[in-house]
Amino acid sequence: MTVRDYDDVPGTYVLDSRNYRKGYHLNMFLMSLNKSEARAAFAADETAYLQTYKLTAEQRQAVLDREYLRMLQLGANVYYAFKLVSHDKQPPQVMYGKMAQPAMSFDEFQAMMVAGGRPIDGNRSKKEQQNG
Repeated sequence: MTVRDYDDVPGTYVLDSRNYRKGYHLNMFLMSLNKSEARAAFAADETAYLQTYKLTAEQRQAVLDREYLRMLQLGANVYYAFKLVSHDKQPPQVMYGKMAQPAMSFDEFQAMMVAGGRPIDGNRSKKEQQNG
């Protein structure tokens, strides 16, 4: 596997050629939420609707549990994952807070951002975290 310089950035899940293939079906499900009939079918029976896509069991569970960070790790495009939080009629900070490490509530995430966000020190590289 080719190592890329962004592989060293903590919490970075780039939708590159390595991840796109494994997340293809997950992304097709997420994009289906653009259509009102798909949103209605998903809302009526999430498990049954997910069965219409060739998701892995882990991808399916991540969707059902709204584990947004796990979806990214399993190949989801962050912009497509936003369609799920929108479907749930939640503000984006809900998704962003759940994706933070450690996970944060809406209020915790909002307070962190109002206070200036996460500090850069210790968050630039995985090596920096190991040596810190």
